[in-house]
Amino acid sequence: PLSTSRDLDDTPPFSIGLILCSAREISCCCCCHCHFIFVSIIMKIACIGAGYVGGPTMAMIAYKCPDIEVVVLDIAQARIDQWNSDKLPIYEPGLDEIVFEARGRNLFFSIDVEKHVGEADIIFISVNTPTKVRGVGAGAAADLTYWESAARTIAKACTSSKIIVEKSTVPVKTAEAVEKVLARNCVDKSIRFDILSNPEFLAEGTAIDDLKKPDRVLIGGRETESGLKAVATLKAVYERWVPSERVITANLWSAELSKLTANAFLAQRISSINAISALCEATGANVKQVSYAIGTDSRIGPKFLNASVGFGGSCFQKDILNLVYICESVGLKEVADYWRSVVTINDYQKDRFVNRMLEAMFNTVSGKRCAIFGFAFKKDTGDTRETPAIDVCHKLMADKAKIACYDPQVTEDQMIRDLSLDPYMWDHPAGQVTPKMTMVKQQFTTCKTAYEAAAGAHCIAIMTEWDEFKTLDYQKLYDGMVKPAYIFDGRNIVDPVKLREIGFVVYGIGQPLDPFVTESAF
Repeated sequence: PLSTSRDLDDTPPFSIGLILCSAREISCCCCCHCHFIFVSIIMKIACIGAGYVGGPTMAMIAYKCPDIEVVVLDIAQARIDQWNSDKLPIYEPGLDEIVFEARGRNLFFSIDVEKHVGEADIIFISVNTPTKVRGVGAGAAADLTYWESAARTIAKACTSSKIIVEKSTVPVKTAEAVEKVLARNCVDKSIRFDILSNPEFLAEGTAIDDLKKPDRVLIGGRETESGLKAVATLKAVYERWVPSERVITANLWSAELSKLTANAFLAQRISSINAISALCEATGANVKQVSYAIGTDSRIGPKFLNASVGFGGSCFQKDILNLVYICESVGLKEVADYWRSVVTINDYQKDRFVNRMLEAMFNTVSGKRCAIFGFAFKKDTGDTRETPAIDVCHKLMADKAKIACYDPQVTEDQMIRDLSLDPYMWDHPAGQVTPKMTMVKQQFTTCKTAYEAAAGAHCIAIMTEWDEFKTLDYQKLYDGMVKPAYIFDGRNIVDPVKLREIGFVVYGIGQPLDPFVTESAF
């Protein structure tokens, strides 16, 4: 039976009960013939970091657990203001209704980090772990500066024992480093910090559905009495809406490594089919047919077998490079080389795509207007981190092309900033304004519609698989373009046969080449 106030003496002998309480310690006053299991249910949760992971995850916990107070924290006032406005800082289908339902009831956004961290029973850390841009491990290792800063803030603010949850993707053994920082910086040595790893497995564009009905929730903790209790406490929160069989527990190091491994495996599938797409073009095979054929094999399955211009997003490349660095650090050179090749193929695919464009357009795009359809790294998100569009635009602009870009969710400021930053700088606070912005603006413009972008263009390059690009009036687009008019489909979402009937020269990833396109390209 569930009870918060009933007289314990009313409980039958040898019964097992569940008492809901705060995570703070309580004592049992029942007589010896009663046996109760005390399960802690969190009364207040704080999350440091109001980004793509922290915001939606905390919103879902608050939405599903209206009796739990959830506070999302960030040091950036502008970001918190956006979370408290009608225009959220993140575009994700279904996010608005979740936030608007819980916000002000039991979901709050604040910059008062120390206050809410001090009051919380459980603290999620969901801060950036960008790739290092200088020093040892530059270009591969994770920069844990923000993590260390968060740990020091927690140690300073806490006056009682806490459960600390790693929510960001971190290298193996990060929990150990956090424990050391907390232990050495907390004045009250009686305070205990139990570190858990609870990696996110969200896919942008479907994040809300992934949170509502996850394939699994992974919780890792130390295999000690206090560690197991902490795991059970967090597990009880998720089980408010997630079936218990989908809440998996593991040790700390397995949980930390599982996130890196999951992203590495997904990215490897994309690079594998992209490698085959190059072979398809060289032999006349169709990668769509190959993908379907192998995807019907139950051992392989159909997911992540769509050939494209390459993968993007905040995690895949960063996590693989982090995995590479870890492998090299422990002397596993061959393993590191294997995983590095996944990124190598991804870069090769983007180069190959641009080379096809240049070769088809007589080896020059100098002064030519190139319409870019989509800038986000995938549909149904405004996220542009590591999007293939950045590299494609850079290469075209290096050949003096004039870029006209349309994306239904990405702002002009975001596009200009992305194109002006050096590699790996997108996740660092520095570089909001760079000297490169002026040069970028001379060759790059944004448009309000796809038709505006294509007007007077020599070519269209489809970089994001937005659904609206499948239903455009391509006859109208063709009529307004310079001839020959090209479509380079980096997502294989349009019908090349119908477009050729209109008059387009069409290139699709891994598909038989248009006769107009020479076969000597990559």
